[in-house]
Amino acid sequence: MSAPEPEDLRALGDRLDAVQRRGAVRGKAPPPTSLGVAFRFTTELVSALVVGGGLGWGIDWAFDHWSPIHTKPWGMVVMFVLGAAAGIRNVLGAARQLNAEMAAANSDAGDKAP
Repeated sequence: MSAPEPEDLRALGDRLDAVQRRGAVRGKAPPPTSLGVAFRFTTELVSALVVGGGLGWGIDWAFDHWSPIHTKPWGMVVMFVLGAAAGIRNVLGAARQLNAEMAAANSDAGDKAP
């Protein structure tokens, strides 16, 4: 078997570089759409409210059935408010994360501009 020619090695290297560039472009995720952002924020808030309200309802049900202390409706009210606070905190965290991703994408695009 003979040794490969330098031109053949350069051509192979160029083809490998081209494949890697195509893979890097294909692997980059598109920026989130307005509908996607709104759906994420809504999901974060509603899920926290449902969990908080459900836990409050469960606490009220448990105390009404197995305890002389009747908490109805205070367990649900308190847990719903805590769920709302957790949902707002989650939405703010998601907004902060999306802003950081958008800023990083914009700085990367600025670095590549001629």
